[in-house]
Amino acid sequence: MSAGEAVTGPDGAPRCPWALSTADYVTYHDEEWGRPVHGDDALFERLSLEAFQSGLSWITILRRRPGFRAAFADFEIAEVARFTDEDRERLLADPGIIRNRAKIDATLANARVLAEWAPGELDELIWSHAPDPDGRPVPKTLADVPAVTP
Repeated sequence: MSAGEAVTGPDGAPRCPWALSTADYVTYHDEEWGRPVHGDDALFERLSLEAFQSGLSWITILRRRPGFRAAFADFEIAEVARFTDEDRERLLADPGIIRNRAKIDATLANARVLAEWAPGELDELIWSHAPDPDGRPVPKTLADVPAVTP
């Protein structure tokens, strides 16, 4: 088996090799990984969690995602945009999330900017950069997936 081939999990389902390391990764792989995300709030959540992941492993974020959702009002842009200084201090003290001041401040600032946008504008912006799905080759193995795209 090469590094780019799917492996068979204990349940017989084929998965990427990285997905079998923890039950959390199996669930993430099977239910979310590689699937399109649409909707401004859903994209705001994903972008925010990716920012919090910087310098950490994705499994750390996945395991804290329920805490993030509770702390950040389910990533509802309009709600997070109204967070106050007291909310910021609450977030900095919340053991259920990554308590990085810069990342918290960035999330709050992003929500405030996005709250000024028209509904659907974030979704439209992000997906405007997606390649035409009919024009891209389908990789047969992970080795066929380019590390850099044009």
